[in-house]
Formats: sequence, C-alpha cells, structure tokens
Amino acid sequence: MGTAVPPQHPLRQLFGALTERSFTERLGWPDSNVAGYVSNLLVDFTHTDNLYKIRTSQDQPADTVVDLLFESEVMLDAQSFEREREVHRHIGDFTLFMAGLFPEYLRRLKTAGLIYHKDFLVDYMKTGKRSYGIVAEFGDHGAEIDPPLFRKLSDNFELCVTGLGFVRSDLERMSDPGYQRVKGLLLN
Repeated sequence: MGTAVPPQHPLRQLFGALTERSFTERLGWPDSNVAGYVSNLLVDFTHTDNLYKIRTSQDQPADTVVDLLFESEVMLDAQSFEREREVHRHIGDFTLFMAGLFPEYLRRLKTAGLIYHKDFLVDYMKTGKRSYGIVAEFGDHGAEIDPPLFRKLSDNFELCVTGLGFVRSDLERMSDPGYQRVKGLLLN
C-alpha cells in the first residue's frame, strides 16, 4: 500500500530544506520533529497513490474528506482501533496538505459551482485539527505513534498550514524562469 521514496532521494533533501527553513526562519518555530514530519508528508504525497491510500469498504480510494470521515466511523472488526487511528492520521495529513499547498482548491469547493462536491461543507482546518487530536489520544496504545508530535500538529494546525504556504511560495519562485536565470548567473 503506497509508494515509498528512498531516504536519500533529492526530493527528500529539497522538501526537508524548504520545510526546515519555512518553519524555523519564517514561522520562528524550530521544531525539527514537526518540520521533519511535514517534509516527509510532502515527499510521500508526491505519489497520488499515497494521497489516496485509504480504501473504502468497496475497495475504492477514499478521495474526499467526507469519505475518509465515513471510513473512520465504520470500524467493525477487531482491528478497528488501528484502522480508525490510521484513517484519522490520514485525514490530518490530507487536510494539512490540501490547505497548505492548494488553498485555491478549498476556496473553489465553497463556490456555488461545486455545491454538489462531498466536501462542500467540510472545514478542512477544524477537521484536520480534530483528526490529529484523535491520533494524539490514540497514541498511547501504538508503538510507532508519537502522541506529543500529533498533539503539536493538532494544536498548531493553522501554523503548519502557513508553513506549507511558505514552502509552496518557495517552490513557485524556484520554478520561475527568471529565478533560474539569476541562479545560473550567480552560481557560474
């Protein structure tokens, strides 16, 4: 399930540097655990199969927050605790990613033209905060889950979204042809 990007891949280095800079210098929040988590999230979500890794009971990708919330509630078997935590973590990740990197998508969801979109009434900020909070509460029962990290992500969700906005700005600037020309002149 999902596609892994190797640890030494240049994308990890790029997103790591941009995220660290955004969170430390621009936000004044030098928390390497949070910056590392957000950086890894960016890398993981470069593959859409990771972005839509949660499957419905009909084995379809859950591609809306409404579908993800539904999946978090329909836990019927003995593994329901693990599944619920996994789905809530993904809801937090998905909403953070979309709100931070694609705010225009969220604005477009609220327009009359998309009133029939399942996420029309979903508040991504509140939903992401809540889901990370649930993961933090569940964290005491799972070896790999770091409750303090998810508590920080929940308590500072808006700040994380802002940090991702700075990363997006840096990526846009880096792809600008004028920036590339100046960079070439300065480095040659």
